[in-house]
Amino acid sequence: MNVQEQINEYITSQPEPKRNDLQVLHHRILQVLPGCKLWFDNGKNSENKTVSNPTIGYGLYTIKYADGTTRDFFQIGLSANKTGISVYILGIKDKTYLAQTFGKELGKASVTGYCIRFNNLKDINIDILEAAIRYGVEATGGN
Repeated sequence: MNVQEQINEYITSQPEPKRNDLQVLHHRILQVLPGCKLWFDNGKNSENKTVSNPTIGYGLYTIKYADGTTRDFFQIGLSANKTGISVYILGIKDKTYLAQTFGKELGKASVTGYCIRFNNLKDINIDILEAAIRYGVEATGGN
């Protein structure tokens, strides 16, 4: 199964209204990052144990570790969880920037250093979420 098929299967496996919210966000992120590399992380480690929620990834970001090694990873992540949806924006150096810049205008969302978490799409301003995603991509020179 290719990445697009895995993404479609993941989205359709979600209950409504989360399924529709994920579909809307998936299309919106693809509009922000047309032609970007798509990823799908099923949340399982090499021993097939669940270690995280499955995540749809967009773009390319190179993680640099303290020991000097690097790893290619997605820059924007979209994931469903028990209480809602999380959007991850990797690579922003200032861990307070998202909360300070977009937090108040986002609506009913929890914003940490690189994660924006909300219950439903109707609880947030999707245009502000898109602006945060655009900022993350532009600030890191990613795609």
